[in-house]
Amino acid sequence: MKYLRFLAVSLAIVSAACSKSEQTGGTPSGSPAESEAVAADPSTYLDGGELVFEDDFSRDALGDNWTAEGSAWRIEDGAVRVQGARNDALWLGYTLPDRVRVEFDVTALHPDGDLKFEIFGDGRTHQSGYVLIYGGWQNRVTCIARLDEHGNDRLDAPEHNHVNQGQPYHFTAVRVDNKLHWFIDGSLVLTYDDAAPLAGDGHRHMAFNDWDVPVSFDNLRIYELD
Repeated sequence: MKYLRFLAVSLAIVSAACSKSEQTGGTPSGSPAESEAVAADPSTYLDGGELVFEDDFSRDALGDNWTAEGSAWRIEDGAVRVQGARNDALWLGYTLPDRVRVEFDVTALHPDGDLKFEIFGDGRTHQSGYVLIYGGWQNRVTCIARLDEHGNDRLDAPEHNHVNQGQPYHFTAVRVDNKLHWFIDGSLVLTYDDAAPLAGDGHRHMAFNDWDVPVSFDNLRIYELD
C-alpha cells in the first residue's frame, strides 16, 4: 500500500509539471526557438556591431578611398554632391564584411527625388550587386534590384512615400545571411530574401549613385555584425 501511495504522488507531480509546461509553451529561455524569434526581427541589427569604416567628408577632395570615372562627383560644404552621373557610381574601395550594416545620410536637391546607392557590387560596374532606389523614375518607385534595375526579380515597395526635396533621410542597409534589409529613418522599407546571395569575389563593395538630378550624401558608417 505504501508503494501504491508513493506511485500516485509521483504521477501527480509529473502531471502538474507537464501541465505547467503546456501553459508556458514549454520553451526554455535562450532556446533555439527564442533565438530565431529575435533574429527574425531585423530591427535588432540597427544597433551594435564594430565600426570598421566611417567618412564625414569634411575635406576638399574625395580622396583615395573613392573611385568614379566621371567628373560629376565632388565634395561641397562637407558632403558629397553629384548631378548627372548617369549611373557612373562613386565606389568605395573598402571591402565590406559579409554581415554588415551600412548607414548614411542622403538629401534630394530636386523634386524628382531619385536617391540611389549600390551594395555588394564589384567596385567598378553599375548593377554588379544590389541597387536600392528611393523615389526613382520621377519620384514614383522605391525598390531593391538585383543586378538589373529593370529585372523581373526587382522588389518594389507596395507603397511609395514621396521623397521631399531638401529633407535629409537616414538610410540603413543590413545584410545578414541571405537577407538584405533596408531602413529609412529607422523604419523597415523592404527586405530582399535572396536564395543565392551576392557575396564573395565581385560582390564586396558599395557605392553612391545618381542618374540626373542633384543629390547630397554624408556621414557614412559601416559596421561589421556578429
